[in-house]
Amino acid sequence: MQKIGFYIVYPIVWLISKLPFPLLYLVSDVLYFFVFYIVGYRKKLVYANLKLVFPDKSDSELKKIRRKFYHHFVDIFMEMIKTFSITPHEIVKRFKVTNVSLVNQLGAKNKSIMVVANHYANWEWVVGSGMEIPHTGFMVYSKIQNPYWDNIIKKSRERFGFKLIERKETIPTIEKNALDKVLSIYGFISDQSPQLGRAFYWTQFLGQRVPVLTGAEMLAKKNDLVFIFLNTKKVKRGYYEITLDLVTENPTEYKDFELTEKYLRLCEDQIYAQPEFYFWTHNRFKLMGKEHLSPVNRN
Repeated sequence: MQKIGFYIVYPIVWLISKLPFPLLYLVSDVLYFFVFYIVGYRKKLVYANLKLVFPDKSDSELKKIRRKFYHHFVDIFMEMIKTFSITPHEIVKRFKVTNVSLVNQLGAKNKSIMVVANHYANWEWVVGSGMEIPHTGFMVYSKIQNPYWDNIIKKSRERFGFKLIERKETIPTIEKNALDKVLSIYGFISDQSPQLGRAFYWTQFLGQRVPVLTGAEMLAKKNDLVFIFLNTKKVKRGYYEITLDLVTENPTEYKDFELTEKYLRLCEDQIYAQPEFYFWTHNRFKLMGKEHLSPVNRN
């Protein structure tokens, strides 16, 4: 059934991906109306998340942010589809790295890099930055259950220079590259909520006490990787800029969880500035109030 479903749906997705951008965004506008007004996909969750994070904003302000978010959310979905056929020239034009020179400087020092990002603006097109960066690039991703979709998505993303690796492959890949002296850059998205059984560190994020992932910090320290935050800005519809914000070249000098805290504060700065571009449909705060059940507090 997975194979049949793939071969039915993929040709449609491919044809949509070939639409010119003006027509693609026209389709996005129609889908927005359907998703927001007809289906109401996770509208209550989005509003609840916004209310938690912005308790001082009025109902009308929160609903305005929500509407803007859904416009952007559907755009991201369409841009994700566009990635199947977008040309290298087009993705570089629409997703620019403002300070590639930083990576060049670190490469001259023979430094490999850990880049941490969050679900903000367009995280799908980060793969396009692989063509501008001299390091060998690896992007950590979650494997899709349908192997046909997983394979085609990997192929479409890896066209731009980054190799997609599963989380379980991360440590062996980093260790092998270190042994082989491969100058590398690793991309992590680290703002997800861990499972309760793996919630070992709790802290404040967006005004709420929640568990957070600490794997990126752990790997950066263990392998002496430069720690960088991916600061993404939406310039206008369909155009983004990323700036690589250097957190530290020497992660081992930091106490446990300090780098994670720095990363979270940078995430917050992004989100508070333009909240409509964050991924509010994710149930980020589902574990609030359950800290006593986490492994660090369980008797």
